[in-house]
Amino acid sequence: MKEGNFILGDNVSKLEMDLSNYVGVKECITCASGTDALLIPLMARNIKRGDAVFTTNFSFFATTEVISLVGATPVFVDIDSQSFNIDPDLLEKKIKIVIKENKLIPKAIIAVDLFGQLADYDKICKIAKRYNMFLIEDACQSFGAEYNNKKACSFGDVAATSFFPAKPLGCYGDGGAIFTNDSNLADICRSIRVHGQGIDKYDNIRIGLNSRLDALQAVVLLNKLKIFDKELKLRSEIANYYSEKLCNYLKVPHIYKRNKSSWAQFSLLVDSEYVRDGIINFLSDNKIPTAIYYKKIFSDLKIYKGLSDDDFTISKDISKRIFSIPMHPYMTKKELDKVIDLIIEFLSK
Repeated sequence: MKEGNFILGDNVSKLEMDLSNYVGVKECITCASGTDALLIPLMARNIKRGDAVFTTNFSFFATTEVISLVGATPVFVDIDSQSFNIDPDLLEKKIKIVIKENKLIPKAIIAVDLFGQLADYDKICKIAKRYNMFLIEDACQSFGAEYNNKKACSFGDVAATSFFPAKPLGCYGDGGAIFTNDSNLADICRSIRVHGQGIDKYDNIRIGLNSRLDALQAVVLLNKLKIFDKELKLRSEIANYYSEKLCNYLKVPHIYKRNKSSWAQFSLLVDSEYVRDGIINFLSDNKIPTAIYYKKIFSDLKIYKGLSDDDFTISKDISKRIFSIPMHPYMTKKELDKVIDLIIEFLSK
């Protein structure tokens, strides 16, 4: 870093240009986190109390948290049993129900690209257009992934991603970015990013946030972006190896032919919650870390109790049986084989 800017500055501007070129969209606005990258577009479109925002019932809490933060009501939709992404057919049914009830105004959809695999945007984009709804692609787990040869963060009216350290493209702290081809929307997002500034930071023309990316994180990301495609290839090779060795013992991830995953997580399904608890404890005893994404669906959280009467059969079932094993681009064959052998050993008892 040769300049004196610690926040925003030339390195951040260079990163935004490189990211927009990588994704293939006109505008990129970096911000302080993936959560803010979801929140800012909702604020920019004045989504508010009385509005309905439709989203998956199975994701990280930030996806629905931002809806509540702007005062809108989240409407949860069950997931596709193979990809664990929002089910487009159920999405449209939910929209029709909300229209018929006439209590909320359907305004937006947040479609999550879970674990690095993009949602079904052929269907979702058509639904959003049919009902004149604002579509946000939550690509906080999928940066670098592809859908029909188009990069993640290029779908919908706007997209959000995260550079949290555990993401496929992670920085050394928090960071996020917003992508859009709508220049007017981009200008409003930039304003909100810096306290709703107008001509300058003392000309506040709207309520905003303090959500600027640190220059240090931009430098980290600029350098990591240079090797990112190589790392994605390594992740894919690791995922293929895991799948090949484990597919006869438990359910491995299903990637639709239209998709290339960025493999943010490698998540497996076992037969029951009892089996999951057993295998996680066994792996832990053998110094293998695991995680559960996600133990609770949104509709079962205390703060959303009573919001929906739906059963959410698929997401509820998946949440009881899913767990994730180590995934990063520099895992060795010895490390992979240790994880694989222990899983097979436990399931063969």
